[in-house]
Amino acid sequence: MRKTKKRKNSGKKIIITMIILIMIWLLGFYLYVTYKNIEIYDSNYTAQKTKSTIEEQTVEKVEEKSETVADVIEETVESVVGISKLKNAGNSIFSNNTESQLGLGTGVIVTENGYILSNEHVTGAKYSKCYITLENGNNYEGTVVWSDSNIDLSIVKIEANNLKYVTLADSDNIKIGENVYAIGNPIGFEFRRTVTSGIISAKNRTIKLEEEEKVSYMTNLIQTDATINPGNSGGPLIYPNGQVIGINTVKISSAEGIGFAIPISIVKPIIESYKNTGEFQEAKIGMYAYDSEVIPYLETGTSNRFQEGIYVTEVTKNGPAETAGIKESDIITQIDGTQLKTMNDLREYIYTKKPNDEVTLKVIRGKINREIVVKLGR
Repeated sequence: MRKTKKRKNSGKKIIITMIILIMIWLLGFYLYVTYKNIEIYDSNYTAQKTKSTIEEQTVEKVEEKSETVADVIEETVESVVGISKLKNAGNSIFSNNTESQLGLGTGVIVTENGYILSNEHVTGAKYSKCYITLENGNNYEGTVVWSDSNIDLSIVKIEANNLKYVTLADSDNIKIGENVYAIGNPIGFEFRRTVTSGIISAKNRTIKLEEEEKVSYMTNLIQTDATINPGNSGGPLIYPNGQVIGINTVKISSAEGIGFAIPISIVKPIIESYKNTGEFQEAKIGMYAYDSEVIPYLETGTSNRFQEGIYVTEVTKNGPAETAGIKESDIITQIDGTQLKTMNDLREYIYTKKPNDEVTLKVIRGKINREIVVKLGR
């Protein structure tokens, strides 16, 4: 009996041992298969790559956080220039002469190869000569290559390269209450490149100008309470990030904190053309129109039916618009399917076209709606 019991115990031990060995083998096989399929890369390469990426991201974040509004404005000021119609006898137009003596105004560099944006009343009309002083003190004679008295903008060319220039924003999407800064050369030498701050007080403003017994209207303006003084004209109105949204032009002299800037988007197609090709082939439509904001001034009697579009007040004799059949008192609501709210909308679209291009206008004349195709002139 004892022998039989010993044999049974011995058999159990053998079975248990085999089971344990089998389990150890299975576990070893599992671990072998598992780790065999894991891809192993060079540890030095992985560590170096990850470290480099983290460092770059960290540096970028630090730089973003460290650049203040003051830093941005300081950089933007480098692109602001002084402009005078008269050449000073000294080394710079920024002399001790007053703004009224030199006709001192402001401009802003918009391309690296010497195109400068300003007001026409600062630089003079197309082909005029004016004198430019850069932030570093260098002086140049400039030629006005483009201007438009209706919107009081002009572009001057100087023979210079590698200039620091500004970035242009989309002024069509501005909002009332946004912070802005005006930069300019008010009064003269002592206060050149003055920076003032404020907000966008209103948009799409219309103002009435009376000069030399002539009445005109400026429309679609940006109103700001950033201080604008004589000499600021032609300077940039910028966002805190340095992007230009407008060109300062006039202020209300009988009130404080009411200044105006011309939206930058209207002139962007022209600047792009000069930047890319060195020229701008300006197309003409041969008509002038106002939006509904101006109608009360004109006493046309159209306010009851004038709900959309722009109201034609002047058609150039034998011009493209007249030739196509456009008449005074027509209301134009669309151009090539694009809705029109202001004359600047029409200008901005025409600036993207070339002479001899055709555009289709949607016109309301009395109770009749029609489409008129106009071949643009030069």
